[in-house]
Amino acid sequence: MATARQIQYRMGQAKKKLAKLSKDVAAVKTKIKGLEGQMKKAKAAEKAKPKAKKRPARKRPAKKR
Repeated sequence: MATARQIQYRMGQAKKKLAKLSKDVAAVKTKIKGLEGQMKKAKAAEKAKPKAKKRPARKRPAKKR
């Protein structure tokens, strides 16, 4: 059986770990929101941009032998 001090120590360690993971989750959420905004802008830019027309193939002079 664990002593009260050991349990208290483990609880403290678990709380530290939880705090660190909470910060990581918040940072990742912020990063995802930023990337979603960039994605939205990129999609809008693609729609607004007219498609480039294909140029006709350039005729090259025949090789002399």
